[in-house]
This record gives sequence, structure tokens and C-alpha cells, in this order.
Amino acid sequence: MAESGIAGDSPASSMITLTFPDGARREFPKGTSGLDIAKGISPSLAKRTVAMALDGVVADLGDPIENDSKIEFVNREDPRALELIRHDAAHVLAEAVQSLWPGTQVTIGPVIENGFYYDFFRNEPFTPEDLPVIEKKMKEIIARDKAFTKEEWSREKTKQVFRDKGEMFKVELVDAIPGNEPIKIYHQGEWFDLCRGPHMTSTGKVGTAFKLMKVAGAYWRGDSNREMLSRIYGTAFAKQEDLDAYLKQMEEAEKRDHRRLGREMDLFHFQEEGPGTVFWHANGWTMFQEIVAYMRRRLKGAYKEVNAPQLLDKSLWETSGHWGWFRENMFAATSAGDDTEDERVYAIKPMNCPGHVQIFKHGLKSYRDLPLRLAEFGIVHRYEPSGALHGLLRVRGFTQDDAHVFCTEEQMADECLKINDLILSVYEDFGFDGELTVKLSTRPEKRVGSDAAWDHAENVMQDVLKRIAAQGNNRIKTAINPGEGAFYGPKFEYVLRDAIGRDWQCGTTQVDFNLPERFQAFYIAADGSKTPPVMIHRAICGSMERFLGVVLEHYAGHLPLWLSPVQAVVATITQDADDYAREVVALATRMGLRVEEDLRNEKINYKVREHSLAKVPALLVVGKKEGTDRAVSIRRLGSEKQQVMPLDEALASLVDEATPPDIKRMKKAG
Repeated sequence: MAESGIAGDSPASSMITLTFPDGARREFPKGTSGLDIAKGISPSLAKRTVAMALDGVVADLGDPIENDSKIEFVNREDPRALELIRHDAAHVLAEAVQSLWPGTQVTIGPVIENGFYYDFFRNEPFTPEDLPVIEKKMKEIIARDKAFTKEEWSREKTKQVFRDKGEMFKVELVDAIPGNEPIKIYHQGEWFDLCRGPHMTSTGKVGTAFKLMKVAGAYWRGDSNREMLSRIYGTAFAKQEDLDAYLKQMEEAEKRDHRRLGREMDLFHFQEEGPGTVFWHANGWTMFQEIVAYMRRRLKGAYKEVNAPQLLDKSLWETSGHWGWFRENMFAATSAGDDTEDERVYAIKPMNCPGHVQIFKHGLKSYRDLPLRLAEFGIVHRYEPSGALHGLLRVRGFTQDDAHVFCTEEQMADECLKINDLILSVYEDFGFDGELTVKLSTRPEKRVGSDAAWDHAENVMQDVLKRIAAQGNNRIKTAINPGEGAFYGPKFEYVLRDAIGRDWQCGTTQVDFNLPERFQAFYIAADGSKTPPVMIHRAICGSMERFLGVVLEHYAGHLPLWLSPVQAVVATITQDADDYAREVVALATRMGLRVEEDLRNEKINYKVREHSLAKVPALLVVGKKEGTDRAVSIRRLGSEKQQVMPLDEALASLVDEATPPDIKRMKKAG
């Protein structure tokens, strides 16, 4: 686009300069809308544009532009438009519901990951059978292609209009909007809604690549003392093929749901008396402990394992800052009874870091002692709303594979890189060897520590991030998460991708200049001065419970042999093979395999189906002939084929397969 100006007698102050993506700069009258500019360039541009971005911020195309800006035109295929498509779909959903069920009150309808939802208040909750009816009405509204138009109303007018419509939740929402923010009303034909925006140019731009997914209950404002609302979840995409791919992924995810696998494999359960806490069954606890044992082996020699108390006086958490910054997520406890002399208030630890600082402080430390790496498989408790709990993936009580590295500033970058190498290696051992993203989360608005300390920490981590990307062999992607750091320091978040393309945030590395100073922790530097150490918080699996759930879904329960709680079942065809079956089980157990016997008087096909449902990796079938030949017939999970092998050869093969990957590497190296 060539540079040009617009002739006229308007003073310079009434003109603005816009910079286009190709670097061209043009002047326009102040208050010109993005739509007018697009039309002036070409009618086809205006037709395919759904929004604009001013200095990187997406805005309504019809908004007047008041200041010099960088301008971009956003079309429907632009990745930034996806959130707009979903946002507009939520408004179309709300109009459809109110047209089908007059008197229904609308509340809020935000965009969420992979879609959107809208909460409604009505006497009867929605049912799954209502969704196709609503979808049909939504398509009618989209086909009308009514323009989105925006008005700003006074607070009094807004509240009166919604009060007259019987929309009392909207009246409450108006009261919650800060006084310095305008009240925006978006129309789509005759229907309108209170909304911050932005929106696309018309309802037709939503398209038909959407689907309503499910209905659920939700309390107004997340408060269990308030009204129960009926929530409708949906998803929307720019293209039908993207929607189809997502729905296929969701179908596969449902098959892999770790809660269903937990029942089938007899791993764990949840119940109301312990909300958000896991009741581990023997099989699940075996798998859990296998992961812990693996992690302990990976840390051996480099880390010292410690254990800090579960219950600590609230004064410690006040010093750390958690009582002020994290209090709503903490469980508190008081003394045992009214007659006790101890009337202190305690907190059940939500994290291990303050306890590890106390261990570091116990005894004088020199710079020669650093880096000091303290690890703990610590059980922590954090409050999560009941509606947010989700099997192993979102709990209130969980175990962290937590560690804290106390080091000098000069050692910090190398320690972060060592942690990075360990995290990547661990993920590969668990089968996550595909694309992985490392995100640097920078300072949040609410934080502790000086800007100078944050500047230094972020600069070091930026440099480390570049080094991680350089050694990633195109497997590692990097990104910045502005404002998402911990309140005490910036952090790396490790996001791995599973077998069906879903992303999971598991590991973290957090640099902390603040906590040691708050607890007056120090080491004696080479010059004899007392110097606060840098404290690096790191987790690899993160929550062990969540990681186990992710692993289950990644493998769809078809676990590698070393992770399987039951590695093989010896099943008899006839009762005259019982003694041989017991001999096979005893020998396999002595060789270190986790093996069970199935001597029931049932048909072998019945046993095969049952153990396949329980995801047992190997079934060793024995009958009279196998006993005579000292052989077994092996059937592997997911295969209809059987292979007859000599007993010793079969067990040796299973033992080799059941050897954890880290032990295999050590044997190969040594």
C-alpha cells in the first residue's frame, strides 16, 4: 500500500495516522471507523473482514478510531477470529433459548478453552434432548445474518430495561461493572445483550461449524448458596473439517477417560465423604508407587530426599506470603478441643516450599554446599470448588514430585537447564516423545519483590529459554505467557502433547528471589558475606495423581509392561492344569513380575474377555498340553493372535519388557 494523505482543510489535530501491516502509513479523519477504512481500500476487503486489531488488540470493525495506531484487518480464517466466532455463537445460543422458552433468564456466556457456554435460569433444567432443537434455532438465527451493533447506555437505563424484562441477573451484573467502565449493549436484530465485546460484523459470520456438547448445572457466581443455573456447553470452529476433527478427538477422549479406565482396571474411586481425594485400590497404588520409584531413581545422587510437616502454624505461611496471596485455596485447622492450651491456627500445607526453606536454614551453609537440591514426594491440599473437581485431573489432595534447588545467581541458569534436560528425559520414558512446548510465564500484576529482582530473573530465564529452543531439535516449541508467573517469581511451564493431540501442562520450573529473603535464609559467600540463595522450585510430573491420569489416557489403558499394575495373568483352560499354573505364577513372581492366577472354572474365552477389559497386558494360557511341554500360550492385549513359547523363554521375554526404561539404560551403559 502506497503512502498517501487525505487533502482537506481539517487541522492536524483532527487527523490520525494509521500504520498498515505492510508498513504504509495513511492519515484519516479522527473517528473514522475500521469498516469505512476497509471499504475505502476495497469492497471485497470490507466483505471478508469481521473485526480489526488496533495495536494488536482486537476490536469491533465499526468502532471509531481516535488515536494513531497500527491497524490490521481480521478475517474469519485469522486465528484471532476463533474466539470471536465462539463468543458470537454464545450470543446466538442465548437468543435461540429465549425464543424457544420465553421467560428464561440469561446470565453469562463466556468463551472457554475449545468452545463456550451460556448459563440460564429457568424452572426446569435443560436436557440433552433439547440440544438438537436449540441447534436448529441457532442455524435459523445465523441464516438471518443480522448485524451486530453496539450502543453505550447509562447504568440507570440498563438496569431499568433489564429489570422490565425480568432479567434480574443482568441487573446484578451491571452493579458489578466498575464505575469507570462503559455499559455496552450489543444488538443482533431485535435481541440484545449486555457484553464487553468485541463481536464480528453479523451473526452470519458464526457459520454452521458449531455443535452443542452437553448440559450441566452451575451455581450463580460459583456460590453454592445462590441459584442453580442450567449451563449449555458448545463448541465452534471456522471450518467444518476443524469441527469434525475436534469431535473425533472428543469421541476418542471419551474412550480414554481415566475415570472409566480406573473402574475397569480397579485402580481407584472417589466418594462424597472425601471430596477431591483419592481412594487408591491395590492396582492403582501399585502403579502410583511404580511412578514414584522411577522418579526416585532419576533423582538419586543429584537430590537429597526430605519430608516437611503436613501441619504448620499460620505464622509461617504469613511470612511466606501464602496466607495473604493464596489463603482462599488453603485448608486451616485449629487445636483439638476447647480445653486444650494450644489455641494456635494451623494450615494444612498447600505446597512444600516454606518447609524446605526451614530445612535449608537448619545449620550454616557455605557457597561450597551449593547447589543444594531438596526433593520431596509431599502430600499437599488445596481447595478447589466442587464443580471444578474432575477425577485425578483436578483434586483437593495430591502428591507433588516437588524439589527446591538452593543455588547462587551464577549457578541459576545451569540448574534450570539441568532441570529441563531431566524433564524432557522423563517425559520420553513415559511415551511423550512428540511435540512439547515450554512457556515462560512473566510477572503477574499481584506479586512480591522488587522490579529489579523480577527484571533480573526474567532476563536470565529468557536466555535459558533461548538455549532450550536451540537444543530442542525442532521438537521443542517456546512461548511467552505474559502476567502468568507465580506471585514470587517467573516460571517455565512444560506442556506435553498426548497420543490424540491434547496438551497437558505438567512440569514447572520457578525462579524465586523472594522467599529466601522473607525467611532470612542465607549462605556464606566466598567473601564471607551472608547472601540469600536463589531458590528454584521445580516439579516434573507436577501432581502425581494428575500425571497418572494423563498417562492412563495417553495409552488408553494399554500401559507399557513396566507401568502395568498387573503385568500378566496365568489362566487355565481346564482344572488339570491348576498345579502347573501355580508353578508358572510362582516362577514369574520370583523373577520380579507382577502376576496373578485365574483358576476359575470358567470358559477360557470368558477369562480372556474379562482380563482384556481390565487391560492386563499379557495373558498366559495353560492347559494339559502346555503343562506337559512346559510351555505357555501368550495372548497380548489388543491382539487375537496366540503364540506358544517355552516357559523359560516366555518369562525371560516378559522380564526384559517389564524392565523400566531408566534401568535398561543403566544396564546398557554399565
